[in-house]
Amino acid sequence: MSTTTATIVPTGTWNVDPAHSKVGFAVKHMGIATVRGEFTEFQGTLEIGGDLSSAKARGTVKAASVDTNEPQRDDHLRSPDFFDVAQYPELTFESTSIQAVDGEHFRITGNLTIHGVTAEIVLTAEVQGTDVDPWGNERVGLEITGELSRGAYGMKFNQALGSGNMLVADKVKLALDVSAVKQAS
Repeated sequence: MSTTTATIVPTGTWNVDPAHSKVGFAVKHMGIATVRGEFTEFQGTLEIGGDLSSAKARGTVKAASVDTNEPQRDDHLRSPDFFDVAQYPELTFESTSIQAVDGEHFRITGNLTIHGVTAEIVLTAEVQGTDVDPWGNERVGLEITGELSRGAYGMKFNQALGSGNMLVADKVKLALDVSAVKQAS
């Protein structure tokens, strides 16, 4: 006996609208402050069939588009100490499973590749709703969160401080605000 799980996101292919979406992150600096940043160049797709078990999510981020509102730090993040954008220009994600937690929340498990290393990550998605924009496009809104270890992706740059804190935390929180437009059939 197989069970199917419907989703509140209508079936179809949904393309992320970068003008109304954000790919953000936050990491502790010196153990006492949080530095937030985002990637400004990205794309993504969500494919929803009649059964959530067949749903797929994928996305690509241009690593060089990292922006923390501090040009010197951004240049360091683009260097081999962190993203090494010359050798690894993209971060990619591809889901391996999407499961309903309840009517509005989903667990998205997938493979995230950063800095040439692929590791499994589990994200939580909350559906914010669906609507039709003034131009007749059907849209869905999602808030997606998760966290990862920089070290798991080979980004081990750090410096111990006299206090015992590290200059940059290993744990990075992810926060994506996504508005996606349904592709015409």
